[in-house]
Order: sequence, then C-alpha cells, then structure tokens
Amino acid sequence: MLKKAIALVLSTSLFLQITPIVYAADNITLPEMGTAAATTLSIGQEKEMGDYYVRLLRGSAPIANDPVLNQYINNLGKKLVSKSESVQTPFHFYIMKSNVLNAFAFFGGNVVIHSRIIMDTDNESQLASVMAHEIGHVTQRHLARAMEAQNKNSPYVWGGALGSLLLTLANPEAGMAAMTTTMASSTQSMISFTQSNEQEADRVGLRTIAKAGFDPHASSEFLQKLADQSRFSSKPPEILMTHPLPNSRLSDMRNRSLQYSKKNVPSSLSYYLAKARIAILMGNNNTAKLLLDNYRKLNTDQGKKALTYAVALSNYKSKNLVQAKIQLQPLLDNDPDNIWYIDLMTDINLESNNNKEAIARLQSALKRSPDNAVLQLNLANAYIKDGQYQQAVSLLHRYTFDHNDDTNGWDLLVTAYGGIKSRAQEMSARAESIALEGRFPEAIQLLTNARAQAKGNQTLISKIDARINQLKQLQKRYAAYSRR
Repeated sequence: MLKKAIALVLSTSLFLQITPIVYAADNITLPEMGTAAATTLSIGQEKEMGDYYVRLLRGSAPIANDPVLNQYINNLGKKLVSKSESVQTPFHFYIMKSNVLNAFAFFGGNVVIHSRIIMDTDNESQLASVMAHEIGHVTQRHLARAMEAQNKNSPYVWGGALGSLLLTLANPEAGMAAMTTTMASSTQSMISFTQSNEQEADRVGLRTIAKAGFDPHASSEFLQKLADQSRFSSKPPEILMTHPLPNSRLSDMRNRSLQYSKKNVPSSLSYYLAKARIAILMGNNNTAKLLLDNYRKLNTDQGKKALTYAVALSNYKSKNLVQAKIQLQPLLDNDPDNIWYIDLMTDINLESNNNKEAIARLQSALKRSPDNAVLQLNLANAYIKDGQYQQAVSLLHRYTFDHNDDTNGWDLLVTAYGGIKSRAQEMSARAESIALEGRFPEAIQLLTNARAQAKGNQTLISKIDARINQLKQLQKRYAAYSRR
C-alpha cells in the first residue's frame, strides 16, 4: 500500500485506473480554480514549495545536468505550456536518469521525466502526451486541491510528506525511512482524491497536444504499447505492477482520441538525437546497440542523420576521436547551427586538445545566437580548458546572473575562479551550487569562510554578508517543509 501511495500521489498517473467516461473533445468542463485550493495554498506558496522540492531532488536524485538535453526537454515543454489553459506558474522540465518507466509533476510547475520514458516512446507525439498529462496535473492544481479536500491541512504538514515521496522516487530506501513517520494516517484519503483527478489530467493533456500540433491519438497508442509489453512479458514493467492498466482506462483514452482526426506528425530531428544521447551517454551497451539497430531501420533523412550522430557519439565515448570527428563533420558542415552537432564537436575538439578550434566555432555560433545557454556553457568550458580563466569568469558572471538556478554555470565558475586563484570568489560560487541542492548550512559556512578570505575587499565582503542573510532566511522558511 505504501509503494502504491508514493506513485499515486506524485507519479505520472498515466497508468492509474479511472472511470471510463467519454467527453467530446470540444466540450471539456474544468473546475473553477478560483474556488478550489485558493484558501489552502496560494500560487506564491506553490512556487516556494516547488523550489524547495527541486533543491531536494538536485541533492538526492540522478537529475541529468546535460545542457543539450535540458534545452530540448524545456523547449518541448514550453511548446506544450503555450497551448495549455489555466497556466499560473512558470514551468521547468527535468530529465531524471532512470530505467524505471515514470514521470511526475509537483508544485510550482515542475515536471520530471524519467529517461526511460523518452526511450520507450515511439515518436515525439507520445512523449508530448506524457508531458501534457503532467502539465494538466499542475494547471489544475491537483496537489493543492488534495490539501483542500483533507480538512485544509497546513502546507507545512504536506511539505514533509511530499518531500519524503520525492525522496522515495529518487532513492527508495532513504525515502521509505522518511515516509513512515509522515504518511501513516492519510495515505488512503490521498490515494482516493488523486485518482479522482486523473480524468481531468487526461482531458487537459489530450486537448493540449492537439492544440500544440501533435497527434491526439498518441496518448492511447502509448498506453496500448504499455499494455502489450505487460501482456507478452513474463515480468511487466515495474510501473505497471503498482499502477494497473485496466482495459477501461485504455478504452476511455481511445474513445477520447477518436473525437480528433488522426495526424501524421513527423518527430523532430532533436527527438531522435535526444534518444541517441540518452542511450549512449546514460545507458548501457545493450541499450546503445538496440538504438543503433533501430536507427538503421529508419529509411528517412532524419533517420540517417540520427544514426550518423549516434555512431559519432558512440565513437567519442569510446575515445575514437579521429573517427568521431570524421563522421560528425559532414553533419556540422550541412547544419552549422545545430546545437547537438556543435556540442559534440566541441567535446571532440577539447578531448583532442584542439581548444582554439572549439573556441573559434563557439564564438562564431554565439554571434548568431547570443542568448543560447548551451553555447555559453560550452564556450566557458572551452576557455577553461585553454587556460583562459578570466574570459571564462566574465562569461559565467553573465550566465549565472541569467541562469542562477543552473548548477552547471556555478560549477564552471568554481573552476574558473580556481584558475585565477581567487579563493574567496571560488568558495562563494561553490556555496551557490551547494545551496541549489538545499544544503544551506554547508553553503552558509562556505560563504563565512569566503568572507575571511576576502582580505579587506569591502565590496565583496558586503556581497557575501548579504548573501549569507538571504540563505539564512531561505533556510528558516524551508525548514518548515522538512518537518517529519
């Protein structure tokens, strides 16, 4: 029962049982958000709780820090959010390295997609259907409404419970230990309320992918694929063991999809490149081999490009750098602004000690796309590899100002400051990275040590003092959410 509760409260809910009621696609009635949940939890509180949980996950879960993959999943997510209704918070999408078929959403517009989900989808419309379903849970404020249904419990009571749930998704043993002291009495009521939300998330998600230009039949097709995997396998996917996929759920989604015309929507090249990156850099040899075999069967221009990229990526991982460059170069020549190609060629150049070539390419690309975060990170890393630490510091100052929630930028800044032997600022940057993982005491101690290293630099000391005060206030506010 406890394992089931974990997944039902926060999980994708693609696999939860619902009552088979069919609604016309253009006649979707949703609740008034102004009446439900508003008295229990404000949008501001949801954002704050969401930030707390994201920090918790960064420190405990295998969240992918791959800038190219992060850019892809967030661009896809933004496309869906732009066509969603009742959006009241910013959205952030994350990929978690996991071989468990799952996805989940929580407060503040945060959606986590397990890498296995991306690999198991047959096309981008199916991936979009999973993400749209999770967006629906957020826009309909299902967690806040669950709090409303349970006698308006304090959000701080829920803070510890949901934090434990997230830890369980990331680390089952640690999460189970935390769960036992927070969920004993309210598990059943949380399950019941969450199940009642699934029809809304299904309807909202289906409408969203249709408006965003994806195939509306993708949701039912993906569910059918999961049902087939379970039927013909001696051991069904783990998610289906805790989340049964009854015929009623599948029939309901299929009937809803029939309200829309079938669309033949080609998957983007980025979708195929993302799968290649996950399979080769995050998967094992069998996963990579299977993907390469599948791409060889794609008799399309995109399939050929994806296969070439995947082979080059595989050679790069195996340190066959000359061969990797030979394979990748024609792709880059024909598409010089493709961020996937630029990123891989940069890695090949740096691994081959061709730092100047990488820097020149990245500088040229940034002139055409000055706000591209992937290019900025790549160039900062190339500067560091080439010993141009001050140039890296200047670039990363701007980057961390614009992307202060990206640990990649802070980690690179730590290295850059170390290169110019600026100890106080190196420790300050490390403190920011640690704070993003919710480790406030360690971050505050690092800043205190950095203050001692500032050696009369009153401007820097004042900045450090201000940041220490900010983190102390944040620590105090977030401590309430971690109560067990």
